[in-house]
Amino acid sequence: MATKVSAEKRNRQNKKLNTRNRQTRATVRTAIKEVTTSVVAKDSLKAKSNLTKTTSLIAKAGNKGLLHKKNVARKISRLTKKVNALG
Repeated sequence: MATKVSAEKRNRQNKKLNTRNRQTRATVRTAIKEVTTSVVAKDSLKAKSNLTKTTSLIAKAGNKGLLHKKNVARKISRLTKKVNALG
């Protein structure tokens, strides 16, 4: 347990940031799953609309430092390839 005021404040801030990061990470994962399920179902219109939303969510998570920039690029690239393969 922290005894200094600054350490206690840091713990409070870390809890807030941790919950915010977990929520963001969960929404990104859910969006990715929506795109992949629409690709598996071969629904190109739904896949394309989900891809635009998912791409922006992934990019925002990368800008916040939640994901590494190369990880962001890889995720977006792979999803785009899958959607473009539908035609």
